[in-house]
Amino acid sequence: MYLIGLTGSIGMGKSATATLFQEAGVPVYDADAAVHALYEKGGVAVAPIGALVPAAIIDGAVDRTILGQHVLKDVDKLRALEAIVHPLAGQSQFDFLRQAQADKAPAVVLDIPLLFETGGEAFVDCVVVVSAPFEMQKQRVLARAGMSEERFNDILAKQVPDEDKRAKADFIVDSAISIEDARTQVHAILEAIKGRVGHAFEARMARFKARSGNDSGTGSKGAPE
Repeated sequence: MYLIGLTGSIGMGKSATATLFQEAGVPVYDADAAVHALYEKGGVAVAPIGALVPAAIIDGAVDRTILGQHVLKDVDKLRALEAIVHPLAGQSQFDFLRQAQADKAPAVVLDIPLLFETGGEAFVDCVVVVSAPFEMQKQRVLARAGMSEERFNDILAKQVPDEDKRAKADFIVDSAISIEDARTQVHAILEAIKGRVGHAFEARMARFKARSGNDSGTGSKGAPE
């Protein structure tokens, strides 16, 4: 099974690109969606996060905006949050990969926002970076509810710069033109990797097993972008 690591800075169009891979028939693991499930009412991360940041719990669920306000500028709290979230999200990724293996999927996409930041690129067979010009990225992000320029800059400061991601990528999807253009690029990537033999699956699964709680390489943001 061939592992495609999909990543990109905030506002670059990564989630839309993940959907294009899914539409093309490739199973997609969404690290952020896994975290969302943990944060929902009844989610297993609600209680420990409530102990860390009580104000972030609203109606029995984690409010990602409030959580972000508390942890993005507090390194200790951010690390404590990651210690809660990463093992739990790691288990969901482990389960996803096992299911994909059982289904004999030839390739899967791991949609991981912080792939480079967590060293996860060493445990995929290729890296796809989604990118767009900075002004377009900024416009997209500032259009989000609850987002400010200050918060945007704080998030960027914690992410590997887009230029560096592009330099490390095996493939780049330019999301600046149109969704149809991005779809064409995704299909070209899938054509390029067709028939390739993947080597990262066993290494990634072994890394999960070697670490208590299967917490390695999840790369989920924990706090919202």
